[in-house]
Amino acid sequence: MSGHSKWSTIKRKKGATDAKRGKIFTKLIREIATAARMGGGDLDSNPRLRLVVDKAKSANMPKDNIQRAIQKGLGGAEGETYEEMIYEGYGPGGTAILIEALTDNKNRTASDVRHALSKNGGNLGSSGCVAYLFEKRGSLLFSLEGVDSESLMEAAIEAGAEDVAEAIDSLEVITSASEFSQVKASLESGGFVSTEGAITMEPSTTVELVGAEAERMLRLADSLEDLDDVQNFYANFDISEQEMSKFA
Repeated sequence: MSGHSKWSTIKRKKGATDAKRGKIFTKLIREIATAARMGGGDLDSNPRLRLVVDKAKSANMPKDNIQRAIQKGLGGAEGETYEEMIYEGYGPGGTAILIEALTDNKNRTASDVRHALSKNGGNLGSSGCVAYLFEKRGSLLFSLEGVDSESLMEAAIEAGAEDVAEAIDSLEVITSASEFSQVKASLESGGFVSTEGAITMEPSTTVELVGAEAERMLRLADSLEDLDDVQNFYANFDISEQEMSKFA
């Protein structure tokens, strides 16, 4: 599985606290408002908005909160405009890290990202230093509880998925970015509903981490996720299920 999905699995095993959920909602509201401001409030004609609204629903965000965020974006309130930023760097064990942020203060965000990296065995790099290692892909994560994995795999391939990766209790379906919505809709029509879906950045190579380096990587992931301005981060780490169980 990709670093992105490895981290999703770890988060589920650790359990989401109310405080974490509140922070997730704050980020989603910012992302929904930005998507609505850039492409309008119609989900059918704004794929970016539709994707983040689906993400908000998966996170159990109330419908009223989603609508208010859309209206907030359409209103374009002064002081509520955020700029998209990409940061690149390195983590423990030489892992490549790509960070997407929405910020109203680039200096603050760059400083926060640099601090999170440096205190966890990483460092901020120059633009382009690791971006070439990632390619945009669609990622759908499914819980295997009560699901026949072989049937899901077959349905995914038939729907046009490019790859399928199975872990102990979950399965990740990888698609091209352009086929993501079609594959997701096809699987849903077959009764397979993902627990998480996103257009993500898939690494072309991975770095296996164990012991202290694995622990530092997970601390770094926590630190980045705690930053309000960071919307998504991607890393090319790989940690075995056995190793992951030590930190669950």
